[in-house]
Amino acid sequence: MENKKYSSYAQIEQELEILKVEKEIHYQKMLLSVEKTKESILPSKTVSFVGNVYEKLFSGSFGTILKIAIPYIVNWYINRKRGD
Repeated sequence: MENKKYSSYAQIEQELEILKVEKEIHYQKMLLSVEKTKESILPSKTVSFVGNVYEKLFSGSFGTILKIAIPYIVNWYINRKRGD
């Protein structure tokens, strides 16, 4: 890095202000990158969609029947004979 020569304090202050703004820009870019990474890792829309489907499926009388039937179906599947 080359040493700069300044002829006044105003030039130094201007250079410091430019560096401060560049630092803030890089910091904001880093924050945006972190947010995008979090959004790509956490599929919040998919989770909320599955939650909505689950809620609609298991509400009402049909949901009650499913809640009763599913354990029996799982138990039958686990205990079934392999040759059938």
